[in-house]
Amino acid sequence: MPISEKEYNGNLLDQLTLLERIEIEAEKDNAQNVLRLIAFEKRAVERKLYQKPPISSSDDN
Repeated sequence: MPISEKEYNGNLLDQLTLLERIEIEAEKDNAQNVLRLIAFEKRAVERKLYQKPPISSSDDN
């Protein structure tokens, strides 16, 4: 069942929040490999969240 764009964006924002929490702990331990992976994952989520054009414009019929 498809979800609305608002729900999808909420899920992506939740993912960013989780990554930021993990990032705080990785910085405490200076875990460079983990920090690089977190940066990669954040970029992937942000590409989906801020895509052009937004999802809703492609769904309009």
